[in-house]
Amino acid sequence: MAIKDYKFWLIVGTQHLYGEEIFADINAHSAEICEEWTQALPCEVIAKPCVKTSSEILNVIRQANNDETCAGVITWMHTFSPSKMWIAGLSELKKPYLHINTQYNRDIPWNDIDMDFMNLNQSAHGDREHGYIHARMRKSVKVVVGYWKDESVKTQISTWMRASVGAAESRKLKVLRISDNMRNVAVTDGDKIEAQIKLGWQVDHYGVGDIIKTADEVTETEIDAQMDEYARYYDFDTDNIDAVRYQAREEIAIKKFLVEKNYGAFHTNFEDLQGLKQLPGLASQDLMRQGYGFGAEGDWKVAAMTRIMKLMSEGMDGGTAFMEDYTYHFEPGNEMLLGSHMLEVCPTIAKDRPKIQVHPLGIGDREDPARLVFKAQSGDAIVVTLVDMGDRLRMIVNDVECKEQENEMPNLPVAGVLWKPLPNLQTSAQAWIYAGGAHHSVLSYTLNADHMRDFAEIMGIEFIHINKDTDINSLKKELFYNDVAYKLGM
Repeated sequence: MAIKDYKFWLIVGTQHLYGEEIFADINAHSAEICEEWTQALPCEVIAKPCVKTSSEILNVIRQANNDETCAGVITWMHTFSPSKMWIAGLSELKKPYLHINTQYNRDIPWNDIDMDFMNLNQSAHGDREHGYIHARMRKSVKVVVGYWKDESVKTQISTWMRASVGAAESRKLKVLRISDNMRNVAVTDGDKIEAQIKLGWQVDHYGVGDIIKTADEVTETEIDAQMDEYARYYDFDTDNIDAVRYQAREEIAIKKFLVEKNYGAFHTNFEDLQGLKQLPGLASQDLMRQGYGFGAEGDWKVAAMTRIMKLMSEGMDGGTAFMEDYTYHFEPGNEMLLGSHMLEVCPTIAKDRPKIQVHPLGIGDREDPARLVFKAQSGDAIVVTLVDMGDRLRMIVNDVECKEQENEMPNLPVAGVLWKPLPNLQTSAQAWIYAGGAHHSVLSYTLNADHMRDFAEIMGIEFIHINKDTDINSLKKELFYNDVAYKLGM
């Protein structure tokens, strides 16, 4: 589903103690809040009738669990809602959960405030009662505090919404493995069963021969149509049109496979091409432009994360791409990292219109592949990797500043991104290596660390954030404490 297809439910707590006449006011207030939020946030927020009893709470949460379009629930205690009433419902809650601590009025009406007003507007202690029970039950919850019209509140809810949609899409994601991962490489491998248990990913293997068979059935008419599609988005900068047409054949074949079997992400492996004449370069790049996740060299984890992060960022400016740490620039005071890959970088991060070029490839032992060549846009971004630590999955996020690439690379015709990792290259690289970060990642100009932290907390996986305040000794302590906590099953 598209992000706009998802809904979020606002469940407002109260009780019968103050008389039934307040229920109409509570429902009117929650409806007004939902209307405001729906206009400002990525998804529609639906006001459910206020809940007054344990059975009502349990019933609405069961309905949320069973509604595929409901990506999460938001709770708010308009009055004092005794939290023992919430135990049954929260025990069964399976959707992402946000607790908003707000109140309908922004300011205290000093001249008019009376006990009727106090009975109706009790979020200051009603939400603290509610907070106790989700803390006592050890529920995974996002807590947002502030006036419901404030932009800071909307921003936090929007971030959590996108993470919740990512969680919903993660739980139904299917990843196509074309061959296995690169031989003897550890970090691109991992426990696919654990990934399905924790993240919902169904990771399936198919042989390269299955793709070749589909490619052999592609018609020249289909290739002509794909070439027209390339002309819409890219400039042709090559005389080797046959090589481009072969990439079109590969793309059509892979996409047919993805669509027919409902896969949202895929990987290739240059070590296992069998009868393919080229490593899919332009083909993989253009499929990423359309929203598919991709990983090179059999990296199914980064393929899945690319897909999820593209879905989470739908409708936002910027781009999201499969990425690899390529090489360092150790100029004193101007240390940077060049991210790229031999072929497969998504064109959504390009500064200018990408060019289709054909050049030799030093590995793979096949014909010269067509690929998109471009320089990436500048701006703040994150790089995200997911690694299997044996007893858990660990997500590592590094804040980076992408810089304008002023220098040409005439002998390296690839798509490239030049960035300064925070707090600096030396500390960032140390932290990344101590944490076991992979050389493959997902680069996103649209999402930030808060999006990924919310996603990791919803999915129940470890989260490490490398940023401007990172200190190596503190990070090593965090990694040690996390190891202890996971070994103790905390």
